[in-house]
Amino acid sequence: MPVREKAQVAMKKEWFVLHTLTGKENKVLESIKARTRLEGMEDYIGQCLIPMEKVTETKNGKKRTINKKVFPGYVLVEMALYDETGAIDKATGKRAVVERTWQFLRETPGVIGSWLAQRPLPLKQSEIEPILSNKPGDKPSGMEDREIVKINVSVDDTVKINEGAFMGLTGLVTMVDPDKGKLKVEVSVFSRKVPVDVDYWQVEKVEVEELAAEQPAS
Repeated sequence: MPVREKAQVAMKKEWFVLHTLTGKENKVLESIKARTRLEGMEDYIGQCLIPMEKVTETKNGKKRTINKKVFPGYVLVEMALYDETGAIDKATGKRAVVERTWQFLRETPGVIGSWLAQRPLPLKQSEIEPILSNKPGDKPSGMEDREIVKINVSVDDTVKINEGAFMGLTGLVTMVDPDKGKLKVEVSVFSRKVPVDVDYWQVEKVEVEELAAEQPAS
């Protein structure tokens, strides 16, 4: 059972990855923020965030950049979860938790209860710093949002080039560079195999069925 914290013990906050129902991350985040203010939990609950990243992808031949959750099903919370004195809960033999924080989490809709029973470990400073440095609206001067290129093709896939000098040609992907969003595609030009460099958004994957349908009947 959780133990009641002593009034004279300072509340040391640590970062935890809070497990939530998938798709309920935003509701959990807003609930924690609102209830922290309403219930006067500022001494126990600190920052709360959902790490996001910009992902550039192509769909139906159009390039678009969207924001996606880095860790779907999780919310990061800075909180005083464990008794700073290092006390052990006699009932469980595990590290004692701060009762008020424990109850607060148990009463938060969308939080998976089994996560609490497992006595989660706090994040290390080396783990949380990269996430905080990329937090929207709170980046050091000169630092931009990290953009992740989403490439939906792999080596040996057949693609059709829809943009650029080789538009209309179909070829085999021989190299993928996700960091630069580049592909190397081997196409046939005047009956010769020629490797060409294209941006990922300039091509679309051709399925086997589509390729077979385009082949002339013998």
